[in-house]
Amino acid sequence: MTKKIRFNAFEMNCIAHQSPGLWRHPQDRSTEYKDLEYWTDLAQILERGKFDGIFLADVLGIYDVYHQSAEHALSGAVQVPVNDPLQIVPAMAAVTKHLGFGVTTSISFEHPYPFARRMSTLDHLTKGRAGWNIVTSYLESGSKNLGLKNQVSHDNRYDIADEYLEVLYKLWEGSWEQDAVLRDKEKGIFADPKKVHPIHHEGEYFTVPGIHICEPSPQRTPVLYQAGASHRGQTFACQNAECVFISAPTKEAVKKLVQAIRTKLVENGKDPSSILIYTMLSIVVDETDAKAQAKFKEYQQYGSYHGGLTLASGWSGIDFSQFNAADQVEYIQTNAIQSMLDSYVKADPDRIWTIKEIAKFISVGGNGPVLVGSPTTIADRLQEWVEDTGIDGFNLAYILAHKTFEDVVEFVVPELQKRGVYQTEYATGTLRDKLFGQGPLLPENHRGASFRYHPQKKKAVIQA
Repeated sequence: MTKKIRFNAFEMNCIAHQSPGLWRHPQDRSTEYKDLEYWTDLAQILERGKFDGIFLADVLGIYDVYHQSAEHALSGAVQVPVNDPLQIVPAMAAVTKHLGFGVTTSISFEHPYPFARRMSTLDHLTKGRAGWNIVTSYLESGSKNLGLKNQVSHDNRYDIADEYLEVLYKLWEGSWEQDAVLRDKEKGIFADPKKVHPIHHEGEYFTVPGIHICEPSPQRTPVLYQAGASHRGQTFACQNAECVFISAPTKEAVKKLVQAIRTKLVENGKDPSSILIYTMLSIVVDETDAKAQAKFKEYQQYGSYHGGLTLASGWSGIDFSQFNAADQVEYIQTNAIQSMLDSYVKADPDRIWTIKEIAKFISVGGNGPVLVGSPTTIADRLQEWVEDTGIDGFNLAYILAHKTFEDVVEFVVPELQKRGVYQTEYATGTLRDKLFGQGPLLPENHRGASFRYHPQKKKAVIQA
């Protein structure tokens, strides 16, 4: 196999991200999440391992579906407390030169106008290493805290997201012409007013008349990530995403998701390989298979049953406390992450899951599989995953912070590099340059590029 394997670190500015209960392990550092040193240490570990970037998840709500209570989320620190992901990025950027930063923010909880400024600022400060994971949010608790009586329906959230992105593209791509900034000290002209344009947006959900108040950043539009694997989410991804993040418990389930996304791209007239697809998994590695298996068994002793079901209930919108541990999992249509239950019930016909099995599975590694073994074993299995599913890389979730990533960098990366399937040096340029090698800006065939200002068309492009 000659296809390169890519790594992102899947993180969150909290304690128990994907492995509830493991924060109690004596080697885990995640309770230090409030310290800048925690994040700068992590960034340097990842850059040493030539990771594409750090992918920061986020929620603006709590997991209170399980038992219809926040008790287990709070007592087990299951993604609460959780701090702002954007504020830790500049510190990590300051101690690295190449690492990318994909941050999650929801279109449901912030108006696009101030958000456009926040991301342009981040892209400036990181010298073009910023990415944005576009989410529409699935926790009803978050919606209520923002004054909404009920969560907006699943598909309608994507309708809003379509217009949200249109506003952002107009601001990032169309408001400032490429040569608008002069910085002419002698004439006293910083920017040419004739080349900075209001966007005049009036839509169903947003009205934004003015200009973008930031000058163009290195990438203008940050690299666009998207994690929706539902039918509607895949349609949105094909129109906007450059990288897609998926998660499923088995290789068979991942393969079906990848095939569906690639097929959807073709249906939309796009190259099926134009989007990079990362799937989530965790790695437990040591010098030998036996040592790795012993390490994994030790980790499982710290996994939280209730923590696993707290996450599963929040992700799916189903209160798993109403079922017995031995009950088989069935698909129920919900207003949360529709693909989550689908990946357990429909995607792999050879596997029948019980509630207890899901709780145990999620408690160590979250909604992705855990690969266990020596560097050779892990490298073999990673290559098998790429060959069998068609994915481009992995969002690696930690089990122990930062031990999981230290082990991957020490054991797995050198083995993959030896096989010629992992980068030994970073490419130059912005995050988009490093991922695609086609320059810092969105390609001309991307939806966002259609909103660029062209003098001969005046406002036509901006108001498209």
